[in-house]
Amino acid sequence: MGVKGFVEGGIASIVAGCSTHPLDLIKVRMQLQGENAAAAVSVPTHQQLHNLRPALAFQPTSATVHIPSSSFHVPTPPPPPPPRAGPISVGIRIIQTEGVAALYSGVSATVLRQTLYSTTRMGLYDILKQKWTDKDSNTMPLIRKISAGLIAGGIGAAVGNPADVAMVRMQADGRLPPAQRRNYKSVIDAITQMSKQEGVTSLWRGSSLTVNRAMIVTASQLASYDSIKETILEKGLMKDGLGTHVTASFAAGFVASVASNPVDVIKTRVMNMKVEAGKEPPYKGAIDCALKTVRAEGPMALYKGFIPTISRQGPFTVMLFVTLEQVRKLLKDF
Repeated sequence: MGVKGFVEGGIASIVAGCSTHPLDLIKVRMQLQGENAAAAVSVPTHQQLHNLRPALAFQPTSATVHIPSSSFHVPTPPPPPPPRAGPISVGIRIIQTEGVAALYSGVSATVLRQTLYSTTRMGLYDILKQKWTDKDSNTMPLIRKISAGLIAGGIGAAVGNPADVAMVRMQADGRLPPAQRRNYKSVIDAITQMSKQEGVTSLWRGSSLTVNRAMIVTASQLASYDSIKETILEKGLMKDGLGTHVTASFAAGFVASVASNPVDVIKTRVMNMKVEAGKEPPYKGAIDCALKTVRAEGPMALYKGFIPTISRQGPFTVMLFVTLEQVRKLLKDF
């Protein structure tokens, strides 16, 4: 039963991931808008603040206050971020500048990511669901569903993080100037180059964010789907068929999008940052990235790319669960 759950979840996840890959690419490009302004934001040091004192202190021996021009330096505020382009504009720009095929940049990484991450999380959730379902009532309390999602999502994300890093970089590569592009040929090439140039640990860059996001997405997505589907069937609103599966899965996708978007924005930026030898990285970590993003672009920047997120998460979740239900029917006798 356990192996079967992994196979069913893996097939459904790969189909859903490939079907919605262009929407995911547009989401990543939108989340990276304004990133240069955020990375340039700096917090005044203690010494810089200390240097303000002589210029503001009163001089007891003179009736006038002299403020030396070199006493302190007021940093020039960063320029306002450019207007944010919508998902349709971003998609059209990608096609015009990079070609239609660019919408599937990094699709090999998506396949590997779904194979590692989603197969693991779907299989583990199925195992925990079987173990934690009450045998008498054949029901599983919501808190147990959420707990199963948190555990399965966290483990799946840790396994699939290298593919996730490769996918983000391959999707974002086209927005860089030609001289700065990484030009990975495939997901294997991306992982190999990262290991050689930045060390094996770079494959788990942003892993804490990936794990947190995956725990939130899996818990909200799978628990919501099961709970909403059960409610629809119990109240007799629909029969157990395509309509119920589509309704429950789209609602689950919306819940997962709202819960995970802020973490997803930070994860994308941390994974995509370019670290050069001898230079300080743009972000010191997840918290630093979040603070710089909010300071430079405002709190709503954490929901940047939400429209393509829900536009992708909705169809992805629908494809995932509709395919999963069909695969379960096909493999019912195995």
